[in-house]
Amino acid sequence: MSSVPVDEGGRTFTERVYSTIESLAEGEVATYGEIAADAGRPGAARAVGRILANSDGLPWWRVVTREGRLVPGLEDEHALRLAREGLAVRHNRVVRSSGAKPE
Repeated sequence: MSSVPVDEGGRTFTERVYSTIESLAEGEVATYGEIAADAGRPGAARAVGRILANSDGLPWWRVVTREGRLVPGLEDEHALRLAREGLAVRHNRVVRSSGAKPE
């Protein structure tokens, strides 16, 4: 029987990813890698992407690659949602400003 690793609070990695993404404020972006690290699994950026791809209701548009790239195939919608939150996008990448992740 396999078990799913949990943290001290009894939360799984997936639950921690959800919590971390839900905590992003309007106009704030983070990278998949930052989300993974915040959720306790540095280096698990791809796992964060899989979780987001299978989620419902998370503010997925606040998560970008370390280069600031938008979700392939959803660039227009991604850019629109970020623009609504006051973020600029050029060439399918978030334009980084002070105070916003990624750095």
